[in-house]
Amino acid sequence: MIELICPHCREALHRTERQWHCANGHSYDQAKQGYLNLLLVQHKNSKQPGDTPQMLSYRQAFLDAGHYQLVSDAINQLLAAAPPEHLLDMGCGEGYYTARLAAALPQTQLAGLDISKDAILKACRRSKDIQWLVASSARLPVADQSLDAALCVFSPWSPEECVRALRPGGRVLIVGPHGDHLMALREKLYDSVHPTPDLIKSLPDELRIVSQSTLRYALQVPADELANLIGMTPHGFRSQPERQQAICASGIDGLEVAMQMVLLERS
Repeated sequence: MIELICPHCREALHRTERQWHCANGHSYDQAKQGYLNLLLVQHKNSKQPGDTPQMLSYRQAFLDAGHYQLVSDAINQLLAAAPPEHLLDMGCGEGYYTARLAAALPQTQLAGLDISKDAILKACRRSKDIQWLVASSARLPVADQSLDAALCVFSPWSPEECVRALRPGGRVLIVGPHGDHLMALREKLYDSVHPTPDLIKSLPDELRIVSQSTLRYALQVPADELANLIGMTPHGFRSQPERQQAICASGIDGLEVAMQMVLLERS
């Protein structure tokens, strides 16, 4: 299993039956669903941080339909090139990529982490064999230099925390949208399309880019599934409902997935 640390004092956590505890007496109960909640109240950014249950339901339906399977396959291929012993999926959501990665790397000790308890509850239903954690990627509850690899798909991450948690030679794969991603949809939802933020803004000296590429493919989404695509993203609450309804009624042509994949290595 992944080596966990106490979110209060950063001491090692040890498990006894359904409870985790550290040398300083802090303890955390393993939930009956199988996850461990290591997110302290003072580290929440809202009462219910992370994606809403509705967004998670849309995302689960869309991903389970296989529309992003090629993205998942590319992730698995990149990480399988040097199979890690211990890997953490940061911001794992409802566990689609995590579960497929676990199937591709059966010898890897894999944990999935998300700040949303609702997301982790869905992830627990997806797989009972993965170590699921409610926690923040800004404060990873894992021991120093305990990870061989980390993954971040469409989620915030902390380069400094990755440097702390990765062993020398460890790798982190960052996956996020290219500026062209779903452009046909964005052009119909908005009068003007805002530029996509850079996937990598800056890096600490300990992290270097090993490889970077863009995965592109045409995306065919039936009209009755477009609500899932829109609803699982911030476009669902940023764009006008009337435009969303019009797109779902008429369908859309020319959709393209354009996904950036940046593999980093710790010195």
